[in-house]
Amino acid sequence: MIETVFRCDDLPRADRFDFWREQMTQLLAPMEMSSDHTGDFRGEVRILEFGAASVWPTKFREMNFRRTPKLIRQSDPELYHFSFIQEGNLQVSQSRQEAAHSAQGLYVVDTSRPFDCLAFGGPPGGVGLEIPKALIPVPHDRIDRLLARPIPARDGVGALLTGFLARLAADRGSYGPSDGPRLGTVLIDLAAALLAQAVEADDALPPETHRRTLALRVQSFIQRNLSDPELSPATIAAAHHISVGYLHRLFRARDTTVSAWIRQQRLDRVRRDLTDPGRHTVPIHQLAAHWGFAHPAVFSRAFRAAYGMPPSDYRHLALVSGAPGVTPRRPARTDSRPSAPPTAPVTS
Repeated sequence: MIETVFRCDDLPRADRFDFWREQMTQLLAPMEMSSDHTGDFRGEVRILEFGAASVWPTKFREMNFRRTPKLIRQSDPELYHFSFIQEGNLQVSQSRQEAAHSAQGLYVVDTSRPFDCLAFGGPPGGVGLEIPKALIPVPHDRIDRLLARPIPARDGVGALLTGFLARLAADRGSYGPSDGPRLGTVLIDLAAALLAQAVEADDALPPETHRRTLALRVQSFIQRNLSDPELSPATIAAAHHISVGYLHRLFRARDTTVSAWIRQQRLDRVRRDLTDPGRHTVPIHQLAAHWGFAHPAVFSRAFRAAYGMPPSDYRHLALVSGAPGVTPRRPARTDSRPSAPPTAPVTS
């Protein structure tokens, strides 16, 4: 992963807005920009490159962006730019479509078409996602209907994408160069699946995108239901309207099994709770039961096998050392992605 950061706060006030405008023009696309806060402008952008996709955690003062036909003729990166808004308000128009967006909103614009974006009502902040249009296998004339309009972001594939973006933005420094292309593939799959779903063009997606997106949905479902001791391959398959055999094939492609993945997710959650000083008086068997381990003896054996010591010793070591997350011996990786994939926020 490659990261680029630029911010205005360290510059003299008189130079901040010009610097912001120059950087945004060079890194995104030529745009006209104006603001009522040019005398004391503040803004910060981080650009995280994950293969062909790039993620933009951003925060800045209220302002207006305009991309005109003249500027498009000068330079067009031919991108779809998704914006997940975490705070503030934006009014966006493109292709004769206009909509207002607020916190937890999601929309997409096309850099090849003129657009106007007004940020107001407090400093906006959020996470952008840029993907080359050529990598989205959904017919572009269908996507045109979505430009600037709200895209559902609270459930389904929209929740997977926004949760993934929020996690990538928050996990600063957690990913190495080899992670970039793989995570970029996940971003492109989720964005394509979301657009296809929104315009009812699922048949346009290649089978591999369908499969990878389904795997992410299954993982998110498992993470949300870890506390249910009845969670099993059968209940997971039924919730996703697939056969148990197909579910097992999804996980075999990741060199693990459904049960092993569930067990490791549960162990990770208990391990985290054991290092939490605020939970040091909670009996270990209660922590284990909260995350779906119905039998204390089964949990203890699994924990010892994964971390090389009993859970009581692990808690004592972590709390005495004052280093939450102390991990004497991590379990072997059982898949090709992070053990807790950032497909959606993990609940405690």
